[in-house]
Amino acid sequence: MNFKTFPRFMLLIIFMYLFITVRSLSGSDTISQNKSLSGDQTVASVGEVFVLGFFTPGNTSNYYVGMWYKNDPSQTILWLANREKSVSNRFSSELRISHGNLVLFDETKNPIWSTNINSTSTSARAVLQDDGNIIVSDERFILWQSFDHPTDTWLPGSKIGFNKITKTKQVLTSWKNLENPSLGLFTFELDPSDVSYITLWNRSRNYWTTGPWTGDIFTLVPEMRHNMICYFKFVSNNSETSFTMYAYNSSAISRLVMDVSGQMKQFLWLPSNGWKLLWSFPRQQCQVYAFCGAYGSCSENSLPFCSCLPGFEPNSQSYWDLKDYSSGCMRKTKLQCGNNSLDDSEKDRFLEVPSMSFPEDKQSERAESITECESRCVNKCSCTAYAYDDNGCSIWTGDLLNLKQLTAGDSSGRTLYIRLAASEFSSHGKKKKKLVGVAAGSAAGLVVFLGLILFTWRHRKKTIGTGKAISGGSLVAFGYRDLQNATKNFSEKLGEGGFGSVFKGRLADSTVIAVKKLESVGQGEKQFRTEVSTIGAIQHVNLVRLRGFCSQGTKKLLVYDYMANGSLDSHLFHDNDSNVLDWRTRYQIALGSASGLVYLHEKCRDCIIHCDIKPENILLDAEFCPKVADFGLAKLVGREFSRVLTTIRGTRGYLAPEWIAGVAITPKADVYSYGMMLFELISGRRNSEVYEDGTAKFLAASAASVIVKGGDLRSVLDPRLEGNADMEELKRVCAVSCWCIQDNEVDRPSMGRVMQILEGIIEVDLPPVPRSLQLLVENQESVIFFT
Repeated sequence: MNFKTFPRFMLLIIFMYLFITVRSLSGSDTISQNKSLSGDQTVASVGEVFVLGFFTPGNTSNYYVGMWYKNDPSQTILWLANREKSVSNRFSSELRISHGNLVLFDETKNPIWSTNINSTSTSARAVLQDDGNIIVSDERFILWQSFDHPTDTWLPGSKIGFNKITKTKQVLTSWKNLENPSLGLFTFELDPSDVSYITLWNRSRNYWTTGPWTGDIFTLVPEMRHNMICYFKFVSNNSETSFTMYAYNSSAISRLVMDVSGQMKQFLWLPSNGWKLLWSFPRQQCQVYAFCGAYGSCSENSLPFCSCLPGFEPNSQSYWDLKDYSSGCMRKTKLQCGNNSLDDSEKDRFLEVPSMSFPEDKQSERAESITECESRCVNKCSCTAYAYDDNGCSIWTGDLLNLKQLTAGDSSGRTLYIRLAASEFSSHGKKKKKLVGVAAGSAAGLVVFLGLILFTWRHRKKTIGTGKAISGGSLVAFGYRDLQNATKNFSEKLGEGGFGSVFKGRLADSTVIAVKKLESVGQGEKQFRTEVSTIGAIQHVNLVRLRGFCSQGTKKLLVYDYMANGSLDSHLFHDNDSNVLDWRTRYQIALGSASGLVYLHEKCRDCIIHCDIKPENILLDAEFCPKVADFGLAKLVGREFSRVLTTIRGTRGYLAPEWIAGVAITPKADVYSYGMMLFELISGRRNSEVYEDGTAKFLAASAASVIVKGGDLRSVLDPRLEGNADMEELKRVCAVSCWCIQDNEVDRPSMGRVMQILEGIIEVDLPPVPRSLQLLVENQESVIFFT
């Protein structure tokens, strides 16, 4: 060998050796007796689906060993080993096999985490599988697996259950906060007594349950029936009671997480969008018991959800910044109760906090007035709050937990009086005195200030007449004469519906509005204003915005934003072929209207059932963005709603079977109506038409028959589109429409699930033709089939 080439040859050999060594450490799926994990090295599953390595959460310098999805750039941790004790130097720390166990040694070579199995195997090794399970085994047996020891995440293939022999559970436990993976307050575990899962607060307080298992779903999680991502199998024998989750499609990456919010959440990995939240339980954050800690108030209408009561501040602002509110709030000023040397101005006082839900553990006291009730609380230094209402006098001692701030006008809201130090009130008084002094010494400034107020008032009067802003300025109370002038005495009618007629109007500032004159509304003034305020607080891009209202005696009107392109029915059921909605617009209308219903059903503080979904109530703005209209009006017409609605011409064809049968309705009634509307959106024709001779055409029945039996989907498409439609989108819409109109409401998907199907997140098979529609096809003499 030439001496000059020898060094190059040796360098090549050394380079190849180093490459193979590094490759074996960072690309292999195994940790064995001779191969450990340290520093920046990682272990990847054979299919390179999951990765195991050192990570640091957030901005901390603490390191843990965890597993994440390889294609996830954010490295969302799905399992971790040493959640209770971190290491500070990952390069000096080591995860390796020791005495038959997988053990993590810190920088001082002390073991801080172990699989802790009774094993003396000399051939043990740890393998990361493509399902995310880490298995420690020898040549014969599986000695340990991470699926038996989940942290906060449930992956397909793993189980949550109870081992009857060892008396141990598989439990999901939340992180402490976003940067601390140690055991948090919230757990998700099996209750073997009634075979249901329960989330617990501090492992002692049950605040939500899935309900018992029926063999198909959990009774309180009906969404499971249409979960096309994963399913569950139940096992109960002498050894265990457990549920194992399986994925319908092994390529779909999904996870269920016991989140730091105290909610159980399901996520699906989308290559283009990362982790997408599918659902969460409880549905509302403030349903998590004592989420905001002592003296913390939870509100669904603010972000962050938690705030301290007046006179209090966070016990740990740094924890609150990490969304850990469990430490709650502390008083800014110590109470003076028990100090008899103080005069009255220095003694503790009570602050009025309206629209609250009461804390639990209240004590009833005998009192004939609010003054006497306050006295009962004053005389007890342990009393921190009191309330006086129709139920009498209630007081609370000790820390106040599970407080919720409700929206103004919520009928369930109550006024709570919180005990505070007198200085908390005197500081406000000093500020007032200072302002008065400044005003008194600045007469010119005061005149200017009053002039500005007068100018603003006159300008506002010119704009909206005598209208007054209410509900935090979001709604305006109009005078009847204002709206009469704005609509030119209601001369330009836009349409007529079950609740009244709609007229076009224009305010003095040229804002175009739509004014609905309500009919047969029999509430009193206070009830009407309360319910309108509730509706006015609901805002979403796919819901028509309520600008204001008028309530003068029997005259009750609602004022909405004007929609330039009118209602959907005016575009579907007309003979003008030059103004036909193209398929892309129709598909966006289907998505948008579904999004609006998801908001009403799942995102509002209270679930709102629309009760009258049809093309007439889907309005289109200048860009053809759909806006669901008339939401909430079921509340406005009160008990008369069902009778009024069932007599509305043209609406009967959208009513769910259970409603016609007189059964109490759920949001699934809206799902049925939405499905019927989809058939009309696809076909451009009315679902049902009754003629003078008594014969009828049931287009939805024949369309569903064509779809379910695998016929040509283009035959159900509006002929004016001349077959121009995206076939994948058409398949989705057809499948959704058939699922939505199932006779049994439990067989219909939720609107959230409808959105996922339309967005292509999940796929569904076709259901059977609903029996009620099948009978129509079989028995009616005049039924139109699409050709």
